[in-house]
Amino acid sequence: MTIWTNLLLALFAGVLLNLTPCVLPALPIKLRTIARVVGSGTRQRFLAAIALLAGTLTFFGALALATAMLNWTWGTLFQAFWFRAVLAFLFAGLGVYSLAGRGVQPPQWVYRVQGNGYAEPYLAGFLAAVLSAPCTGPFLGGVMAFALTQAPSTIFALFMAVGVGLALPYLVLLARPGLLTRIPRSGAWLSRVQQVMGLILLAGATFFATTVLAERVGTLLWTAWLGTLAFWLIRALVVGPGFGARLVPALVLVAGVAGAVTLGFDRGAGTQHALPWQPLTERALAEARTAGAPVLVEFTADWCINCKVLEQTVYADAAIAQAVDAAQMRVLRADLTRPDAALDAYLRSFGGAGLPFAVVLKPNGAVHRRLPDLFTVGTLKTAIETSGEQTRVDP
Repeated sequence: MTIWTNLLLALFAGVLLNLTPCVLPALPIKLRTIARVVGSGTRQRFLAAIALLAGTLTFFGALALATAMLNWTWGTLFQAFWFRAVLAFLFAGLGVYSLAGRGVQPPQWVYRVQGNGYAEPYLAGFLAAVLSAPCTGPFLGGVMAFALTQAPSTIFALFMAVGVGLALPYLVLLARPGLLTRIPRSGAWLSRVQQVMGLILLAGATFFATTVLAERVGTLLWTAWLGTLAFWLIRALVVGPGFGARLVPALVLVAGVAGAVTLGFDRGAGTQHALPWQPLTERALAEARTAGAPVLVEFTADWCINCKVLEQTVYADAAIAQAVDAAQMRVLRADLTRPDAALDAYLRSFGGAGLPFAVVLKPNGAVHRRLPDLFTVGTLKTAIETSGEQTRVDP
């Protein structure tokens, strides 16, 4: 494909990043940003849009330079212990601030430094860009793999296109405030929505904290979050006030129960049909080639939310376990939670550029199917079942 085609794909991939679990914790901040200026004049909304886009492109520009000059892959930044710790503290602070009913916004000293109210959209755009970095979305894996083979100027252009796409839906909302003006901007129910946003931010803080703390501490943090959620639900349902204020926690409760039931089924399937993962090593690959067995390699990390989604759904599905058994396939896992030059080299050699990424190898060790981004059970099952075919042309 040409550079122009990849630029269009990068723009589209940036838009789709907004739908991935990785970017979810940034949603409350972006919505708060838009709500603050949706009723303002054209000039104020235009400047807010420019500030949000500038924040997004600031991060993507820095990431593009690091990729071109330091040979980074997508998500390398999250391998740093300190970076994940900072994110956890940031989300915890914003979450508590929002849960207290103050909304999600920077401290007032930020506005005094900036001299205007456009610090918030800039920080919202920047933070959303940061959160998009640990995981790839649809089309992004292919675009990043292409970018790593290009000149620095092309890498920079592709990263900028992704950033524009990530910010685009919010720029449209700022440009067309009529899409949001019918939504009330005050009332008890809106306070409840802000508190829900705070709970989402606290969940994000807990997730990143578990990647830097001991497993036992992580379990305690999730228990504390669930306790906070339960207390908030009970209080919000009892106190109200009014139908609208009670409707918000009621919807959260329904969604939580449905999610818990679904997750319970997924965990049960994962326990019963767990794949026999082994670490990815040269010896493991050599043994598979000697035995004439196809191989499934998963590249994952503790900080990759999309990877966890795949592991709780696709990889835990009984159909995948049956397909692996039928193909007598070896399943190998590469953990990139921390920097590992050898595993990173494998990721690049298989055509990957970020997480999540999986590759199915033929019995002779050649690449049969690359699976970047999120994928379905059917996609992986087909790749496994056809991995023994020697005539298949790799994508």
